[in-house]
Amino acid sequence: MTVAAAVPSVKVADVDYNVAEIERLMKDADKAGVEVVVFPELSVTGYSCQDLFFQQSLLEGAERGLTELMKATADLDVIAIVGVPFTIDAAIFNGAAVIQHGALLGMVVKTYLPNYGEFYEKRWFSSAADLNDTALTYAGHYVTVGTQPQCFLTADGVAFGIEICEDLWSPVSPGRISALAGNEVVFNLSADNELIGKYGYLRSLVAQQSVMSLCGYVYCGCGFGESSQDVVFGGKALVYECGEQVAEGSRFSFAPQLTVACIDIDRIRGERRRNTTFTQAKRGIASLRIACDEPLHPVRDTDLSETRIIHPHPFMPAGMTVEEVCNEVINIQAAGLAKRLVHTNCRKVVVGVSGGLDSTLALLVCVYTFDRLGYDRRDILGITMPGFGTSDRTYDNAVTLMQAMGITMREISIAAAVTQHFSDIGHDIDDHDVTYENAQARERTQILMDVANREGGMVIGTGDLSELALGWATYNGDHMSMYGINASVPKTMIPHIVNHFADLFETKGEKAGNGKALSGTIRHTLRDIIDTPISPELVPADPQGNITQKTEDLVGPYELHDFFLYYMLRYGYRPQKIFILARAAFRGRYTDEVIKKWLTTFVRRFFAQQFKRSCLPDGPKVGSVSLSPRGDWRMPTDASATLWLDELKSL
Repeated sequence: MTVAAAVPSVKVADVDYNVAEIERLMKDADKAGVEVVVFPELSVTGYSCQDLFFQQSLLEGAERGLTELMKATADLDVIAIVGVPFTIDAAIFNGAAVIQHGALLGMVVKTYLPNYGEFYEKRWFSSAADLNDTALTYAGHYVTVGTQPQCFLTADGVAFGIEICEDLWSPVSPGRISALAGNEVVFNLSADNELIGKYGYLRSLVAQQSVMSLCGYVYCGCGFGESSQDVVFGGKALVYECGEQVAEGSRFSFAPQLTVACIDIDRIRGERRRNTTFTQAKRGIASLRIACDEPLHPVRDTDLSETRIIHPHPFMPAGMTVEEVCNEVINIQAAGLAKRLVHTNCRKVVVGVSGGLDSTLALLVCVYTFDRLGYDRRDILGITMPGFGTSDRTYDNAVTLMQAMGITMREISIAAAVTQHFSDIGHDIDDHDVTYENAQARERTQILMDVANREGGMVIGTGDLSELALGWATYNGDHMSMYGINASVPKTMIPHIVNHFADLFETKGEKAGNGKALSGTIRHTLRDIIDTPISPELVPADPQGNITQKTEDLVGPYELHDFFLYYMLRYGYRPQKIFILARAAFRGRYTDEVIKKWLTTFVRRFFAQQFKRSCLPDGPKVGSVSLSPRGDWRMPTDASATLWLDELKSL
């Protein structure tokens, strides 16, 4: 839904001037494809009229002004929310008028009237709490004004509601009740003045309102032109969505401004579907539903890249530094592993170390956990198992890392055992098919499991979330372990965490038993591992010893798959929506054809490989997306992907 907060120039009590400014911004919003635009509190008259609100001339002028604004919307599709004073039975109310296509759709009244500091609204206005449900003829239109929350429904079925300034600051906010009544976006017409430090508090308040109400929130405050007799109005414009800022206007602008943003309604609905607490809180809350008109003109597509930032790596939480994210992940992994070790009274772990990213992270977490528990690092048994496709680079990095970490290291080649196995089952060793590859993965897992039994230890799994989503693991091979430490860590996050470990070891000044500094060796090795192409190394290297089997050449870029995974599981988005978001997030990096190709691959593999996820070992959840079959993702192994794939074909 494309929304806008419009801050016009104002002249106090000059209705004709104010109407002209509002009309101009309404037309600008309509040209920009905005569906709903909100103006500040009492924008038709100006907020700071004080006792002029008692003047009949001003009140009648406001009504005529709103009539002119309605006429101006006759050929516009934009729905406008305008602040206006009006009277019922000789009482004056601070209201918001919703207008579209030349009509007044509804009126909402301010509930909480400030009567402190610089604001004494109770002097002029009555509260919505003083109303009974009543009908009103205003500006030539018959509307209902009352205490029941009002839900305005756009032609696309999006429900939006309204609260006015102080309503947001109250302990029982009408906006929150409005959201519980069904509104997915709440608009706030405000006249909040400027004070040192107040803006930061307001932003946190709007963020909290949007996340507690699981809604979009559009805040629009009075700006330049309001009276500066005692206070200053900076023209605040904020758009939030489920706690995250989508757009922000420029405060203290001397010129009118229009802050346009897109609010993701599917995300809001997805959050509400998942959050049963929100559903329970809705009990007993009714609303008055008011339908808006269908557009008169063809709907214009909005370019997402112009209205909001779509982050290409959504698993990295907004508002946190990379260092903070890495620390959180490491400590969650370590806490999970520590509990498992203490509970089972196990003081030894076995890790297959290949020299790749995933096994490196698993090893580093084991070392970190053992150090925190006060366990001996020598009880970490790292096993490197070179095979037919192992390159010198990954082998050397695995050995160097294990030596530098001070763990117990073993090397067990799988070549002879797998060759014998091929002979036993009658497989041609020169046929590099799936049997050739999976036999190696299963032999490695067998070695790890049997060594763990012999040593009284626990096999620590290395597979990550992205591989589980794609099914990029050998069933009962690297798919299996006794504790999957990386099971909910996406591939795109792992290089950041490994690099963070490199910095940690450098800070600690890691030393060998002879006192020789190792931090430089560890840092160099870890960063070379990060730079190594991702590969299972199950087919032979080229004559120069270089890796020939590159995972991303076969299944696609992990940054795309992680993007697809996040939006499909976190919010339940359909393929078309994910495609649109990916196109905006990766503009200039991937063509539409490439995005569609790998999104199709993702959907096909995600459905086909569910059987591997139905029997995953235990592992700690670190983020908002997990594929654990015990809680986060329960899916039939024989579900059909036809619906999703057919939609992709139509793109």
